[in-house]
Amino acid sequence: MLNRRILRIKAFKAIYSFTENQSASLKDLEAQLDRSLESTRDLYLFMLCSVGPISREARARLEAARSKFNPSEEERNPNFKFADNLIAPALEEDPDFQKITQKKKLSWDQYDVLLRNLYDSIRSKDYFKEYLAAGPNTLKDDAALWVRIFEEEFVDNDDLADILEDLSIWWNDDLAYSLTWCCRTVESLGRGKPWNLPPLFMSDMDSTGEKESDHAFVVKLLRTAYSNYDKYISMISEITPKWDRSRICSTDLSLIVCGLAEAEAFGNIAPKVTINEFVEISKFYSTPESRAFVNGILDKLIKK
Repeated sequence: MLNRRILRIKAFKAIYSFTENQSASLKDLEAQLDRSLESTRDLYLFMLCSVGPISREARARLEAARSKFNPSEEERNPNFKFADNLIAPALEEDPDFQKITQKKKLSWDQYDVLLRNLYDSIRSKDYFKEYLAAGPNTLKDDAALWVRIFEEEFVDNDDLADILEDLSIWWNDDLAYSLTWCCRTVESLGRGKPWNLPPLFMSDMDSTGEKESDHAFVVKLLRTAYSNYDKYISMISEITPKWDRSRICSTDLSLIVCGLAEAEAFGNIAPKVTINEFVEISKFYSTPESRAFVNGILDKLIKK
């Protein structure tokens, strides 16, 4: 499930926490890394759990409108196509999905306000109106609708962001990636395949067993960065004499340290790839000037 970009980000965050608090031990950082890795898959499960509650919210709204004292013609004869979509029961009746989500206590029961707002947003969209007008339910069409919902309704949702922040310190940054996997899952369900828990690492999805272990990669990256942290900081200081250590932001230092660790630990990865990966990460986690700074320092030090 987790690709190399996500693994680099997880390792960088662990080293960043060490940069901020150097009393942390390697054992502490490895424990933090393990929690953050598993949290991405937990968020995927939590977001996938929204399918049933949103579907039930739709049904409740339609039933309430039909029970009004003087309902309109449309309210007397509502379109239950979305409420009866085939993806919701495919998940809610799957014993493996129910077992793991109950074990992890993942539930949307207390987020009724968010569910109402999500359904209001969904039913206002043209893609939803086109779906309702397209005829009877098919598994393929229902899956395509949920892909649109996962793509368009959850990202940049402030109410959801607040909930995710309360539930886990790891979740907000992982939302977009987790939603991508939700889309893959409903597409698979739309082809009639049963739900399966994705392996935590992309390398575990390689049936040949020939791909290098992603878990070994991220652990080695973290251990190399931690063990050589002081050496890498000294290397950075040597080529930035005009920069006081306190003037280089912790984010940039952590990115450079991780880039140097990868270059040292993985000779099979082209330096250009390593530099590009950490420059890309800097765009999301550091200052506007960081891209050029991280790129320049890594390029010089890796060559040296």
